[in-house]
Amino acid sequence: MAKRKNQNPKGSRSKEDKKLQALYAKMRKKFSAADLQRYTEIEEGVPARKVLAEMEEIHRRIQRKRA
Repeated sequence: MAKRKNQNPKGSRSKEDKKLQALYAKMRKKFSAADLQRYTEIEEGVPARKVLAEMEEIHRRIQRKRA
């Protein structure tokens, strides 16, 4: 049986990879709890029943066209 080649060698990284890695580390340190709060707020959305009713109506229209 043939040996597998290592598809993702971890040895060498290019300069761009190191710069990107440093940038990500800097941004992770800068990211605060206030920033996280912005993404975790519960927003009013569309009720699931309304979405389901619209989907069922679309389904009925499609079924009528096919028949």
